[in-house]
Amino acid sequence: MMEVFDEGLHSGVNLALDVGTVLYRDKTDLQDLIIFENSTFGRVMSLDGAIQTTEKDEFIYHEMFAHVPILAHGNVKRVLIIGGGDGGAARQVLKHRNIAVTLVDIDRSVIDLSIKYLPSISNGAFDDPRLDLVVADGCQFVKETDQKWDVIIIDSTDPHGPGEVLYTQEFYTDCKSCLTAGGVIVTQNGVPFVQAEELRNSYDRLGLLFQDVSFYMATIPSYVGGPLAFGWATDNKELRKLSEATLADRFLDADIETGYYTPDVHKASFVLPIYVKKILTTTE
Repeated sequence: MMEVFDEGLHSGVNLALDVGTVLYRDKTDLQDLIIFENSTFGRVMSLDGAIQTTEKDEFIYHEMFAHVPILAHGNVKRVLIIGGGDGGAARQVLKHRNIAVTLVDIDRSVIDLSIKYLPSISNGAFDDPRLDLVVADGCQFVKETDQKWDVIIIDSTDPHGPGEVLYTQEFYTDCKSCLTAGGVIVTQNGVPFVQAEELRNSYDRLGLLFQDVSFYMATIPSYVGGPLAFGWATDNKELRKLSEATLADRFLDADIETGYYTPDVHKASFVLPIYVKKILTTTE
């Protein structure tokens, strides 16, 4: 009988995946990690029982994480990625010419295992001379660094275990301190339909720091419960108002290949459905 992986991340909702070959299963110094093969999603990585990424649909997540803030900003030179040890966000960022990346992840095991068992996700990003890899606590890094970045991508796990601190007011405040003027912070903010409280918490906390805070959305098939929300925070209110024509010009100039992102998808992703707007506006 085939083994089944049950993800019970959300109360009352379960994602069940058939498990083919188990490539790796162990507890790292920080997290329970399993990498296995699934007939639909290809190779799958789970941390502490929650799906992190899969070979087949990771491109949606990582393209939207990287290209939306970079093309909206229009003049990005330096990007900081907190988390992202699978290398997918870095791979997408490095498609853009003349951008240097600093990637800070707390768990070296995730990086090494991703390179070994999920090489298509990073696709050589860790060997790119423009990438500076730092194995460290992301919270401490942003608190102590004197460097600044144009875009900060917070590619965190859900707010449980090691990832919980990456959703706090203190962490967001420290991130802003190392953001250039008019820069953009984007976050992984879960699935609003089943993680409403987490969405609202980030909205309120980022709202204390930035003039323009919102979310944009994309559907990642392996994330159960509907579209995923990416947090958006910047002091440049014009970045969300860019025309599709401007985005199209920048996309053409970037000369990058994508499987999900387009300028019109970029614009449309910021249009939030009513149930999400209610999460952000309802008062107790």
